[in-house]
Amino acid sequence: MFGTFMEVLDTTVVNVSLPHIAGSLSATVDEATWVLTSYLVANAVILPITGWLANYLGRKNLLMMSLTGFTVSSLLCGLAPNLPMLILFRLLQGACGGCMQPLSQAVLLEAFPPEDRGKAMGFWGLGIVAAPVLGPVLGGWLTDTLSWRWVFYINLPVGIASIIMTQRYIFDPSYIKRASSRIDYWGIGMLAVWVGTLQVALDKGQEEDWTSSAFINLLLVISSVSLIAFIWREIAAAHPVVSLSVFKTRTYAVGVFLMTLLGFGLYGSLVILPIWLQTLLGYPSIQAGLALAPRGMGSMLAMPVVGAISGRIDNRKLLACGLTLCGTTMWMLSRLNLNVGYWDLFWPQFLQGISLGLIFVPLTTVTMAPVARENMGNATSLFNLMRNLGGSMGIAATTALTARYQQEHQNYVISHISPYNPKFNAMLSGLRTMFMGHGDGYALANRKALASVYGVVQQQTAMLTFVDVFRLLMMVFVVMLPLLLLLKKPPTGGPRIAAH
Repeated sequence: MFGTFMEVLDTTVVNVSLPHIAGSLSATVDEATWVLTSYLVANAVILPITGWLANYLGRKNLLMMSLTGFTVSSLLCGLAPNLPMLILFRLLQGACGGCMQPLSQAVLLEAFPPEDRGKAMGFWGLGIVAAPVLGPVLGGWLTDTLSWRWVFYINLPVGIASIIMTQRYIFDPSYIKRASSRIDYWGIGMLAVWVGTLQVALDKGQEEDWTSSAFINLLLVISSVSLIAFIWREIAAAHPVVSLSVFKTRTYAVGVFLMTLLGFGLYGSLVILPIWLQTLLGYPSIQAGLALAPRGMGSMLAMPVVGAISGRIDNRKLLACGLTLCGTTMWMLSRLNLNVGYWDLFWPQFLQGISLGLIFVPLTTVTMAPVARENMGNATSLFNLMRNLGGSMGIAATTALTARYQQEHQNYVISHISPYNPKFNAMLSGLRTMFMGHGDGYALANRKALASVYGVVQQQTAMLTFVDVFRLLMMVFVVMLPLLLLLKKPPTGGPRIAAH
């Protein structure tokens, strides 16, 4: 759990430090965003082949290599003298970190019998859900108090503790062994191209105006062709690097799809809320991060409780309650306005944290229940990959929709602002009189009044935009509810050895 928390934390902790990194290393903020993109791309490429690497190198060896590489690369990131070196070290950090999530999840799922897996996932899930919430807060505090380099140095004590604990307490089970000495180089290559180009397209799409950019179109075409070729290769290969046979199990396939949608909704809302707080309500970055804390509080309270009761209650019922509650919180957020107070933000997020506990633990338990222990590493790799890709899609979609909805609303609102509208004339006259009262001439006061009216228009249209996006995210959770009928109830009893 230590390693997983550290790895997930690093996907968001750097976000608020980008302006400081750019200024310190003589780069633009746009150039500095490659610090984020490089980490996500390397992370996404490594994730799906973690199961194969564990069989090839040994699970404990791979976990030790990952933790050591992540800790060392964190130190190198903090010491980076320029932006290209920082991007290179972030690539190494993302590649090492990609193995941690599926490996730690596989270890926990195998260490406990099915009836106790919910408890294990409850505590493990705290890191997955709490880390993205704590990341911006911790990153902002470290950057303001010390420097952006401490965003990376903070990993060192956690990494060293993880290495020591893994060396002492983690051991390879008897069925983890190298199945074949042959390496599917074609499969690895097509996987890297598919995932890497898709991740770059999602991360840079809004900046490049999506399909208006030849660069983004090229990336999407390469990604699509590579995906088709990769699937064909892995089905036909005698020793595939990623075994897609796990998708033959309906419960696992549906569970992975639900986790993809969950990543879409969770990361989409995680991105849009800080933007709303900072641009419309004027919160500083640290205060915006602290305003997200109730979500982490709700998750920390709910996950251990849900993990304890998941063995006694049908997990599909817990999932239904969690999805309904999460959709309700999105509806509550969609009804906010510019006059909100602290408690108006607190309760929707606190309830959403509880709902994530009701979703994450049961969904992981149900999805992995029919998977054989010897296939667990491969299954958890794909499970985590699709959650990350779903999150990237959610971030890309909410960013793009925010820009487009705001243009749409602004066009509509401005159509009602004209010299023939008495309310507009009254407002403009009042503002002009106020500015003239402060000593401005008529022409300057008139320009200031018009600028003030336009500021109000932008503020209100941005609020309407966020309302629309929250409603869209609510619909994502509503759409997930009927899919629960396709899940099978997880069995109880001793640990499973053979696949269904």
